Amino acid sequence: MSSDEGSTPPQMIITGERTVPGIWHENYWFRRHEVVYESLRDVVRGRAVLEAGCGEGYGADLLQQDAASLVALDYDAYATGHVRTAYPDVRVVRGNLVALPYADASFDVVVSLQTIEHLWNQDAFVAECARVLRPGGTLVISTPNTLTFPPGNIYHPKELEPEQLRDLVAAHATVTTLAGLHHGARLADWEVEHGSLVDAQIAGPYELWPTTVADVVRSVSTDDFDVREGEAADLAESLDLVVTARV
Repeated sequence: MSSDEGSTPPQMIITGERTVPGIWHENYWFRRHEVVYESLRDVVRGRAVLEAGCGEGYGADLLQQDAASLVALDYDAYATGHVRTAYPDVRVVRGNLVALPYADASFDVVVSLQTIEHLWNQDAFVAECARVLRPGGTLVISTPNTLTFPPGNIYHPKELEPEQLRDLVAAHATVTTLAGLHHGARLADWEVEHGSLVDAQIAGPYELWPTTVADVVRSVSTDDFDVREGEAADLAESLDLVVTARV
């Protein structure tokens, strides 16, 4: 992290709206998000990057290690204030995601992970992401797959199925891949014996989780997830969707 070595960044309040690192019972969700950021390091390397919807800021902090430049943008003042404190090396801006405060063709890459499901006007958002990209630029958007995601998140006005996400992005850019995120072998084996790990976590408060659930949640790393493309993506069964497009 870009905070001073040995220091611990302040933690955001958990509301269910965003993923927060450094909390053991959130570790599964954090690693599930973090692995997609890790998969994008080559995509952003040496490029001018906008993260549209940076949330807590851990992803921007990771990506800026490889990007030539990076701006982290979020509409929420609490989030942008937290990023300034927790990740002082990250350039963060408060701005409207459906009216991005940048000129046309300002960035090489726009990354927006686990954000679009929070927005009412998703088409306007994708159009804005495409507008600020330079010709040949890359857009990467991830979102929960509503086919497999637990229902009822009050912060998600509209969740998307694979084809809905593809069509939404294809209206403004050329889709190159639509990938699916899945549990890797270790978590898949755990679920054969114990059942759905997601269901086990949402069944009750973490203080009442069985030891088997608490132990596996604590131990989850990014190595426990796979991001797959093509036929291996198995989009109908994927946990999250990751679309990549070019303008």
